[in-house]
Amino acid sequence: MERIWEAGECTPKEVLATYDEPRPLITSISNTFQSLERKGFLTHRQQGRGYVYIPAVEKKDYGRSRLGTFIDKYFGSDYTDVVSGFVKEEKLTEVELIELLHTLINERK
Repeated sequence: MERIWEAGECTPKEVLATYDEPRPLITSISNTFQSLERKGFLTHRQQGRGYVYIPAVEKKDYGRSRLGTFIDKYFGSDYTDVVSGFVKEEKLTEVELIELLHTLINERK
């Protein structure tokens, strides 16, 4: 998705050209594009005999959806454990956590 967002819209062949050697197979990239489209992350339009793919989601929204999958898989959907891990690892201070909670609570009102 990173390469697709950078291009804005592109073909699998154009994405293939952005890889260093040894490059993946074009069929692998095409299959990935099709999978991302089935999941709703891409859309396409016809161009000649092929397709031009366009991101259907913003990078931030995609990240959120992938983060949810990651948390489900590795933390058993325990979001509290994830947040407490950020505090314990000093990636998020207690003050930042409290400010975040206040912001989120106010947004819900």
